[in-house]
Amino acid sequence: MSNEFDLDVAFEESEPDLSYLSPKELETAVRALPEALKQVAQGLLIEKRTMSDVSQDLGIRQAELVTRLHRAKKLIAAHV
Repeated sequence: MSNEFDLDVAFEESEPDLSYLSPKELETAVRALPEALKQVAQGLLIEKRTMSDVSQDLGIRQAELVTRLHRAKKLIAAHV
């Protein structure tokens, strides 16, 4: 897992790198995600909001937010 999160959440695979995507490509990919992942990716990757803000807005724990973000990044990387 990348060092950007300070939570007790671990994944078997590394965090997908989406830095090669343009902002437009990222926005298009986020729009194609399932709703639960889209809300997280939109808030964190597009709007650049804090994890605390997005998790409170969605009513989920930050650990769940990190898990959803990881899943969203994996789907984006696999389909772009």
